[in-house]
Amino acid sequence: MKRTIVISAVNLRKGGTLTILRQCLSFLSSEVNRQGWRIIALVHRRDLADYPHIEYIELPWAIDGWAKRLWCEYMTMHRISKELESIDLWLSLHDTTPRVRAARQAVYCQTSFPFLKWHWGDFRFDPKIPLFALFTRFAYQIGIRRNRYLIVQQEWLRRGFSKMFGITAERFIVAPPPRNAQLPASLSSLSRGEEDVPYRFFFASTPDTHKGFETLAEATRLLERRVGCGAFETIMTIRGDENKYAQYIKARWGEVRSLHFAGLMDRDRLYAHYASTDCFVFPSRVETWGLPITEFLETCHTLGVSKPVLLADLPYAHETSAGGERVAFFPVEDAAKLADLMEQALCGKLATQSITREEVSAPYAQDWSALFEILLGEVNT
Repeated sequence: MKRTIVISAVNLRKGGTLTILRQCLSFLSSEVNRQGWRIIALVHRRDLADYPHIEYIELPWAIDGWAKRLWCEYMTMHRISKELESIDLWLSLHDTTPRVRAARQAVYCQTSFPFLKWHWGDFRFDPKIPLFALFTRFAYQIGIRRNRYLIVQQEWLRRGFSKMFGITAERFIVAPPPRNAQLPASLSSLSRGEEDVPYRFFFASTPDTHKGFETLAEATRLLERRVGCGAFETIMTIRGDENKYAQYIKARWGEVRSLHFAGLMDRDRLYAHYASTDCFVFPSRVETWGLPITEFLETCHTLGVSKPVLLADLPYAHETSAGGERVAFFPVEDAAKLADLMEQALCGKLATQSITREEVSAPYAQDWSALFEILLGEVNT
């Protein structure tokens, strides 16, 4: 008997969350004929993730504020589920659990914001960040026990959400994002020559208040005071005019001569910086994964080099850096300690560690095929 699978993702429009939607629908599209599935996708716009053999329901109005989003989740989707009559699996890819009729429900927990230790200063730059941190914890809990499974990307999220919501860890599937299988073809030619100076630190991220740009900027100022200008440079992927937070960083640390505001980069330019960087830094206060860490380590592996990585001493960074050969951690938001580690890296005296990959307990899914095998394993059997 043909199985009906519904994917709801009306809020996914950009960045890593949109990538997850595209990967999910691409896999399901390729399996429709072989498995005999009927796939229905509820999306913001079809052109964001358009694949054959999938039925689309576009709900562009659902992103116009939380009121409409909640109406969509608990009223519109309930109506749609009744009209579809027989649904084997309803998978929500964006954190919330809709009120629907289905043999089984599952939710993909795409944000780690419930674990963000926000500051009152965050309201100054972007109140959506701390409010989102507060609201997502509430939104997650609505109907959460209707899910047979909850999907997370890391083991620490499984443990954290299990404790937060009082749900047994066995109901959480750890499904790390797939590794980047295809790096830029020109990567091997992007390494720096011996004549290239100064020593380069690099941090790649968007200008969001929780990313920790101020920690790296202050550490750069402290290090410049110690060793002077010209010995090193710190490159950050913000211009300094994108939003209030970026403007604050530029206004406060713009006079630091060793600090360079490079702006967001396209893929080729980003990987060129990964290849030419001497030391990668990642001071973010919270992440679901921390993709730039993975990208940098993959670049080093492809080039056959080992470079130091300085990471915030938080659970996400320990898991994401697994397999890294030269990793050091600093207390998150401790600019003085970060400056110490940067100086040690610059002088070739940095003490690092190799991060071992820990075995993840079941349920665990290494790819989309394994994930849907778990999700559908007991439905209609």
